[in-house]
Amino acid sequence: MTSSYERIKSECKQKGVLWEDEDFPATQSSVFYHQTPPFTFQWKRPHEIVSNPVFVNDASAQFDIVPGKMGDRWLVSCLGVLYLSKGLFYRVVPADQNFDKPYYGVFRFRLWWCGEWLEVLVDDRLPTINGKLAFLQAQNTNSFWPGLLEKAYAKLHGSYEALKYGTLLDGLADLTGGITESISIKVESNILIRPPLLHNLLDTTSIITCTINNGTMTQIRNQTEALPNGIHVGINYRLCSMDKAETIMGDTVQLVRLRNPLAQTLSKSFNFNGDWSSFSNSWERVTMNERNRLIEQLDQGEFWMSFFDMTQTFTHLECVHLDSDTARDEPQLADKSRRWLMRLYQGAWKRGVTAGGCRNNPDSFHINPQLQLFLSEKEDVIISVNQHSVLEPKVIGFTVYNLNSVQNINGCLSKNFFKKHKSLVNSQYTNSRQISHRCSLDPGRYLIMATTFEPAEEASFSVRVLGSTIRLALLETQTMLLLDPFPLLNSNTKITIDSTNNNNNNGISCSTAQYEPVFMQLADDQRTLNCFDLQELLEACLPNDYIRSCASIDVCRQVVCLMDKTNRGRINFNDFNKFMINLKTWWGVFKMHTKEKSGILKAERLRDALFDVGFQLSTDNISILILRYMRRDGTLRLADFISAILHLTMAFELFKAKDTNQDGIISMGMTE
Repeated sequence: MTSSYERIKSECKQKGVLWEDEDFPATQSSVFYHQTPPFTFQWKRPHEIVSNPVFVNDASAQFDIVPGKMGDRWLVSCLGVLYLSKGLFYRVVPADQNFDKPYYGVFRFRLWWCGEWLEVLVDDRLPTINGKLAFLQAQNTNSFWPGLLEKAYAKLHGSYEALKYGTLLDGLADLTGGITESISIKVESNILIRPPLLHNLLDTTSIITCTINNGTMTQIRNQTEALPNGIHVGINYRLCSMDKAETIMGDTVQLVRLRNPLAQTLSKSFNFNGDWSSFSNSWERVTMNERNRLIEQLDQGEFWMSFFDMTQTFTHLECVHLDSDTARDEPQLADKSRRWLMRLYQGAWKRGVTAGGCRNNPDSFHINPQLQLFLSEKEDVIISVNQHSVLEPKVIGFTVYNLNSVQNINGCLSKNFFKKHKSLVNSQYTNSRQISHRCSLDPGRYLIMATTFEPAEEASFSVRVLGSTIRLALLETQTMLLLDPFPLLNSNTKITIDSTNNNNNNGISCSTAQYEPVFMQLADDQRTLNCFDLQELLEACLPNDYIRSCASIDVCRQVVCLMDKTNRGRINFNDFNKFMINLKTWWGVFKMHTKEKSGILKAERLRDALFDVGFQLSTDNISILILRYMRRDGTLRLADFISAILHLTMAFELFKAKDTNQDGIISMGMTE
């Protein structure tokens, strides 16, 4: 099948034109969507900016990207990390592209987006100010991959302006396909990081960086000053390795080897100048052989720093954990002893179906997607939840429960489970696109509940789990009929409708046959009613306007279709009596699940209400019912609830009639 990239090139070749992307046009709104642009941008193609543009300058191993007048430093830092990992870099930036003829003005990139690798196409018209690129650009070469990749990234976000609200961790995840994790190095004066942890991180298929994060987004994004030792704020220094320096005095100093990805864009006077830097007096403490051994390990832009100074200088380790498949393309990770195994689930929070909110909502929390995690041995696992809402992100998080003491799990766990069991792990809740958490778990079974903070908020999401011996499975409830919604009634049972509508009798009570004369008055000579007669009868019998809403013509048609066994479209008084008795029961169930406001059932409670009637339904079945019966405000009224019950009863009866082998499988022809 021809790709979109090849199709566009073929069309441009036939027409003799350069491609113009209609989905991300060269207009002001593509740069600034909400704000008024501070400049008037001119969109130019690379050959209109320089005489000899190149896509990627393979002859130069230097990373010389700068933000330009309006670019984002956090994105530059992300690209610096990516550029140092050539295997990952060429996955994102395919190398088989250039400005040589034939040239059609279209370029493609691959980004991890919404739980999958997505190919993004852009034309090469870039915003400029006074003839110079306004955003990311190469400082010393004519490479245009940074500006074009930034444009592809902005296209996914909707505008360049949206990148102003991006974060480095999100950027690293999108560019590498990994799970990002931020680890605090210290809290106040307490050092949280120890050398064994660093060794463990360096042994995995992970990219480890050190950064100074003071918690202020503006400073992280725009700060350019350096600390007295030459370390810059807002730059992710790659942690390459660890070693120990044997001193002349016989003691050892723990060192870490770091690399500044932006070394070529900064003045040499701003390079690291602390202990164990190139011209530090610290080297006088070791022999010449020891010095040469350590110095020979350094590549361009790399330097040694003591472990202690690292913990005092940097605030966070920011890690990108790559599963074995993704890491396979990166030569620097080929010799790692521990390879992450990744398990992925893609789902959605749907209002009334799977959008139950966090644990603060005990009546709806259990309807969130329930993921069962299996571990064969004790290990550290990393759980990540990524929401696919970019422009209006929700506040998201997740909770983990221990299931090792729970027996016979045959489907989704009910509300009672969460009332009786305490959670094991609780992530923070944030409006970030991704939230991740590392936890140490014993062998066994666990439940992961990814949620929005508030119920009824809709978004697609992905859950990824990294470990060594893990399995991930969605708990799902099997659809079945637990109770007969129309139990057999004594043919002599009579009813009456009580207009007082109090809590004891729900407004409907079993008593006498005082309404039989009304029935007979409306009936034909065979003592039966059609749906229109039934509607008139119910309007006369039901006690108030609210319950009388069940007398809609649609509900009456459903009742007649369900109870008519002669295909004449008519019911007798016994059928009517049976419906009224069950209507009382259903009204009682309905009221039991409408706690806050009598007469209104929140969509999140429909599953439980139908369960109490006798229907155990899968998420897919509930989703269909919600689409059919939920109102604009996310609720159902009594008539909606009764109609859903009648709908389900008819469906189960039809299936049961066709399931002659009672094996849960039926065969139907076109007419049926």
